[in-house]
Amino acid sequence: MVKQATSVSNIVLASSNKGKLKEFESLFLSTGINIVPQSQFNMKDADETGLTFIENALIKARHACEQTCLPAIADDSGLAVDALGGAPGIYSARYAGKRGDAVACNVKLLEAMRDIPKQDRSARFHCVLVFMKHPSDPTPLIAHGVWPGEILQNMQGSGGFGYDPLFFDPFLKKSAAELDKAEKNIVSHRGQAMQKLITLLGL
Repeated sequence: MVKQATSVSNIVLASSNKGKLKEFESLFLSTGINIVPQSQFNMKDADETGLTFIENALIKARHACEQTCLPAIADDSGLAVDALGGAPGIYSARYAGKRGDAVACNVKLLEAMRDIPKQDRSARFHCVLVFMKHPSDPTPLIAHGVWPGEILQNMQGSGGFGYDPLFFDPFLKKSAAELDKAEKNIVSHRGQAMQKLITLLGL
C-alpha cells in the first residue's frame, strides 16, 4: 500500500464528541499535527444520510472541508452486536432516540440483550476514518479498525464513553471502560484505524 506523505500541520476533526477528540489528540501527539475540533468553527454537524460507516465518514469529512477550508478527518464508528443483527450499527449514537445520550443507549442495549445467553453475546466495535485534503479530493484515505468482544450483562468501569462500560474484551479480561488510555489506544477500533491512517499519511 502506497503511503501518502503530508505536510499538513492542522487538521479539523469532523466531530463534536469530546471523548473522541481526547482520543485523537492522544493518538496524534507524536506526529506534530494539531487536531482542531470543528466546534472552533461554530459549524453544525453534517447530516449522516449514509447507510454504512464509510459513507457517513465521507459525508462528514467533505462537510468539514467545505466549512473550514482545512483538511479534515472524519470518524464514523459504532457497535455491531451479532445477536441483534448488527444493531445498533451506524445508529449507535442515537440508538435510544436522542443523539449522544450514552446512558439511555446502554440501558436500551441491556434490555435488548436481557435474554441472550453469555455464549451468544459477541459484538465488535467498528471505526472508519476518512482523511480528505479538500472537499473535492478524488482519493480520500480510508482506514478501518475492528475490536471484537462481547456484551456484558451489567456495566463495568467508569472510564471511556459511549458503550465502553458494556463492551468486554475477553483477552484483556476488562471492559473498555476499565482500560487506561494507553491500553485502549493499542487495542481499540479507533486506535487500530488511527495507526493505519497515520501509516497512510506517511507520518
